[in-house]
Amino acid sequence: MAVPEETVMSSTPISLSLLVVTLAVAVVTAQSQVQPTNDAPNPYETIEGWAKMPEGRAWGSTSAVDIAADGESIWVAERCAANRCYDPQTGELSPLDIVFLFDADGNYVRSFGQGRFGSPHGIHVDSEGNVWVTDWQTNVPGAGRGRGRGGEAGPPPPPPSTVVGYQVQKFSPMGELLMALGRPGGDRPAQGDDDPTSFNQPNDVITNDAGEIFVAEGHSSGSTAHAKISKFDKDGAFITSWGSFGTEPGQFDQPHGLAFDSRGRLFVADRGNNRIQIFDQDGNLLECCWEQYSRLSGIWIDENDMLYGADSESGSVSPEREDWLRGIRIGNVRDGAAGRILALIPDPHVPPAGERARGTLAAEGVAVDKNGVIYGAEVGPRVLKRYVRR
Repeated sequence: MAVPEETVMSSTPISLSLLVVTLAVAVVTAQSQVQPTNDAPNPYETIEGWAKMPEGRAWGSTSAVDIAADGESIWVAERCAANRCYDPQTGELSPLDIVFLFDADGNYVRSFGQGRFGSPHGIHVDSEGNVWVTDWQTNVPGAGRGRGRGGEAGPPPPPPSTVVGYQVQKFSPMGELLMALGRPGGDRPAQGDDDPTSFNQPNDVITNDAGEIFVAEGHSSGSTAHAKISKFDKDGAFITSWGSFGTEPGQFDQPHGLAFDSRGRLFVADRGNNRIQIFDQDGNLLECCWEQYSRLSGIWIDENDMLYGADSESGSVSPEREDWLRGIRIGNVRDGAAGRILALIPDPHVPPAGERARGTLAAEGVAVDKNGVIYGAEVGPRVLKRYVRR
């Protein structure tokens, strides 16, 4: 974690002292306890069933959606008509494809990725049209949700014949594997296994104009969670990482999504802390903490700095946030930490009277095409929704 510190020595000239102070206050901590932002209008129509799967293939859970190089076709990573792509008892892999391309009319174009993922989570299309996918689970028996590999105390079960998971993989648009970051099966932080070039529960990935790679890691809440951002060069060589598990500025609790604004600042959806944190590309903290977008699972920023934030957990997975509506909130980055929410596409799920919603609902992943059409990838409902302006 690299947070600028204010350090002024008595022998420093006044003008330089003021400069140091000015630079130090660039790290802005926003007011906490923001009131729920539920009042914005919804100017969008919801379209379901838009993307047509191959005949006989049902939708599984998906949290991964991005826009193809043409600006309007859609890449989706889907969890094998289920919520994972392996048998949790044996570790054997699904025979189904995982990464799908649909054209602007929702027609299936092609798919690939069979046998390469435990459970795809985040997706990113780089400036050359290549497709990056993170894998937040492994098929090693005993390495379930919210735990490191190894499961309960005692010797772990034998690994399957092919180990996958906890990697970040780069594919060409035709499905050729171009790069794989991290080792299959990943790190075991609870057992002191913490290789900085490998991962445990990577959530999202994004690249900058230079091709450098940023990975958000840590899907669990606890002292052994990786809870960090790692940076690699364009060839996959490790450069640096920052962050640790916690609630202080610069710390994370499930850094779940990544996006760059027009100034090249890195926005991190710090889901477990119900906030956005903003860093420069060297890991220096610039601003913490934007809370008006709620508990973000997914984040997207377009070329006009419009921010689209997907909350899939308030009031359900996170019952203490029952006053916050789940859904996609839209605002402008240039309005800053106090910027208002301009639109809200609410989750249509309303539980019966006297009951509360359970599980992850509404969009986890969010992407916006060149025409302003919004796509939401949903884990619990197992759908890909399209939102167009009325």
